[in-house]
Amino acid sequence: MTEMLFYHLHRQPVERVLPSLLEKSYERGWKVIVQASTDERVDALDAHLWTYKDDGFLPHGTAREQEAAQQPILLMTGEHNPNGATVRFLIDGAPVPEDADAYERIVLIFDGEDEDAVAAARTRWGEAKSKGFAVTYWQPDEQGRWVKKA
Repeated sequence: MTEMLFYHLHRQPVERVLPSLLEKSYERGWKVIVQASTDERVDALDAHLWTYKDDGFLPHGTAREQEAAQQPILLMTGEHNPNGATVRFLIDGAPVPEDADAYERIVLIFDGEDEDAVAAARTRWGEAKSKGFAVTYWQPDEQGRWVKKA
């Protein structure tokens, strides 16, 4: 059964939150896709993941590269799955792919300061539940740690 996790950003940009979530996925040996809404966002994330910390980086690539199928973390805008990912992150309002039930986990990260993003997340929550997905909702506490709220 597909699990769909909703991460509610609060006073934190996706660039701050996404790397730690990707690190955990990579450590578990999961193949991942990060789906953004624009090529410009993919390019910005690509640059960010090489430089977000001084003592390491996350191995990744974009779907435009020849080695896309071999990347453990793949950044892209499309809905296909060239690296055989079992986990898919959706950011910036990227749509839930038609084959969502083929993934073990879909992680939807949304901006809690944006009313449209919150409304879209609520709609997607209902759609995921109606498809029989296991859904959970995560929000940061005062220390910035993720806490399961539902």
